Amino acid sequence: MSIDLTAANAALEGKTPEEIVAWALGQSENPLVTTNFRPYEAVILHMVTRIKPDIKVLWVDSGYNTSATYRFAEKVIKDLNLNIVTYIPEMTAARRNVLMKGIPDVDDPLHEEFTRQVKLEPFQRALAELKPDLWFNAIRKDQTEFRQSLDVVTASKDGVLKVAPLFNWSEAQMDAYLEEHGLPNETDYFDPTKALETRECGLHTQL
Repeated sequence: MSIDLTAANAALEGKTPEEIVAWALGQSENPLVTTNFRPYEAVILHMVTRIKPDIKVLWVDSGYNTSATYRFAEKVIKDLNLNIVTYIPEMTAARRNVLMKGIPDVDDPLHEEFTRQVKLEPFQRALAELKPDLWFNAIRKDQTEFRQSLDVVTASKDGVLKVAPLFNWSEAQMDAYLEEHGLPNETDYFDPTKALETRECGLHTQL
């Protein structure tokens, strides 16, 4: 999708997340929203599906989620009637745990390959097969230093428009939205590709 990112971000400055979602859907023929069912994911999923109920919801299930995350995912999928599309790594977690002797530390040379296997490869495979022209995500600028350098509208290396309607929201605003709409949340979340919450996993730095 060809779009002037600078002009788009200028036009969306001061707009509400719902207005950003509506604008983005107007630019797209094949949108999708991605989720990992981490804390606050119900916000973006509720917000987008209120406007486009049948939008494809991409979940790359690493196989390392907590029991709480899997229960939370099932509840949100059912409650919001999500059009969920799940992708998984080519190798099972059990097999990988044997070959890599568990989850490699971030300073272990195997960690890069681990991240590629459990997150990047299945995500790239999904994008290649689903062929979206727009990708909604829930990143916020207050999450990491790297994300402060981004904006509401960016583009992937393959030209997919990446839209972050919640980019300028605070955690307090996320909490308020959950409460207003009676949405669930789950904080028992584990990302095996990150050692720290502020570390990037690669989806927004490499794709």
